[in-house]
Formats: sequence, C-alpha cells, structure tokens
Amino acid sequence: MSTQPPAQADRSFNRSMLIKLFVVALMMFGFGFALVPMYRAICQITGINNLVQRDATVREAKNTQVDTSRTISIEFDANARGPLGFKPEQRSLDVHPGEVTTVMYEVSNEQARTIQAQAIPSYAPKQATEYFKKIECFCFTQQTLTANQTRRMPVVFVVDPKLPKDVKTITLSYTFFELNTPAAATAGSAAPTANTATGADKSAAATAANPA
Repeated sequence: MSTQPPAQADRSFNRSMLIKLFVVALMMFGFGFALVPMYRAICQITGINNLVQRDATVREAKNTQVDTSRTISIEFDANARGPLGFKPEQRSLDVHPGEVTTVMYEVSNEQARTIQAQAIPSYAPKQATEYFKKIECFCFTQQTLTANQTRRMPVVFVVDPKLPKDVKTITLSYTFFELNTPAAATAGSAAPTANTATGADKSAAATAANPA
C-alpha cells in the first residue's frame, strides 16, 4: 500500500491552509465594510442613535439653562478606516452643561480619486450617551470627498444639565469609514505578504458597544 510522499503532502496542506486564510481574510474585510449599513439598519429598527437625526434643535439648545456651577471636560478622538486623514482640531475642551459649543474636525482624502465616507460617533462613559446632544454634525450624512480634498467640519453640541453629577469627563469619538472601496483594491489588500506589517487599528469595538 503506497503512501503520499511527505513533500507532496506538505505542499497540499500548505495550499489548503493558504486558501482557507485567503477566504477568512476576504470575509473579515467584507464584514468591516458592512459595519456602516448594518449600523444604520439597526438604528432605523430600534430608533436609537440614528445617524441622520439631530439629538437637539438650536431652539431647544438655546432654551436650555446653562449650569455655570459645573464644568465638564470633553475629550475628542478620531479614527479612520480607509485612505482618510482624520483628526479633531483640539483634543479637549471644558464646557458648562447647557452651553452650546462648536468644535471642528478635519478630514482629508489621501487618494487621487473621489470617495464617499460615513462617520460613526460613540461616547465614553456609556451613561453619557443620552446627555450629549448633537445639534449639527458631519455624521448626520455621508460625506463625498474629491481627490486629495481636505475639509473642516463642525460639530455643534450641548451637554444636558441632567447629566449625572458623577460624570465629569466625556469622550466623543468618531470612526470614519470609506464606503466605496474599489473591489480590486479590497481583494489585493486582503492577500497578506511576508513583507507587510499590519498596524493596530484603534478600537472599533468601542464603536459597536457604545455607538451614538
């Protein structure tokens, strides 16, 4: 009874493993690009954290009494998925509850092609989510960026004076996803090479756990 030569068996095993890894990589990339439409669908079904709706209107915000006896530290964070440069123009700001505040974020398209992108906000601690009211935000709509375009985008918000007294710091974090990644680029990037180092992504798990 003949057996398969060890070298041939090794080649067969390596080929099988390579195919499995390639399939897993494609599935992971597909799941990553599906996060935005999945998030939007869940928001529409549950009515929570809808990206296209304001948390408060300008009139509501102006009618809110400012609590000058308290100061809340707001920290700003930015993460990007895809060929995007993305950052807040300031890392932190102290505000009074009820005070209407504007901050700016900057996003840049680092590709020589037009792209569409969507930002997803999240908060920490989680309990602060319902008290952070966005009046104007680039996350309400998809953003179209032309080749190598840089854009400054405002976030107008107010912290509800009903915020629990023990919350003294709120972190506002955005993750920007490219929506129209070319299929060829996605497939090419999915195949790992020996000389390619993978960078640690900033946590999208926090986005999934605490979206806003």
